Amino acid sequence: MGSKVSVGSSATQEFVAPIGGRIRALRKERGWSVQQLAEAGGLSRRMLTDIELGQANPSLATVDRIARALDTDFAALALPERGAADEQVEGTLVWQDPDGSQALLLGATEDPRAELWRWTLVPGGHYDAEPDRRGAQEIHHVLSGRLTLTLEAGPRVLAPGQSVVIASDQEYAYRNDDTEPVVFMRVVTGA
Repeated sequence: MGSKVSVGSSATQEFVAPIGGRIRALRKERGWSVQQLAEAGGLSRRMLTDIELGQANPSLATVDRIARALDTDFAALALPERGAADEQVEGTLVWQDPDGSQALLLGATEDPRAELWRWTLVPGGHYDAEPDRRGAQEIHHVLSGRLTLTLEAGPRVLAPGQSVVIASDQEYAYRNDDTEPVVFMRVVTGA
């Protein structure tokens, strides 16, 4: 998934609470201690304990690292189990900034792995991302507003109806430099 939370923004409590239980269950299925998973995921034992209890506010990149350490993926932790009676058609609200910007994970495939997201950035809103695995890509399609992608090669502005494929194994960010909200779809592959 390769995303990190920008300053002042956070994963939502609606997202954090259920994934903590899923992480704990997967850890116990493996017979791992909290310390073993913390080391495998590259985070502190305290942080992992707080995540499992739903008391931490991890970056999305941290959740991604934990998922990989458990031999699963971000979407498997984030989305309701397939066939669950409470499955959300609207998606799972994964990230929300105090300014009102947000990201919803709408769905995912297993093989090949791909995630479908709907993002909304309010005017002045932004999200800084961490590089994904080598070869990972994202497709962005703007539904309304203007999206600025900050890439290593420089900024790229997309207007409504425009799409672009980018390599996401680089430092990049999403920005709304306009006066209207931007709504865009994001498909992540290979992360």
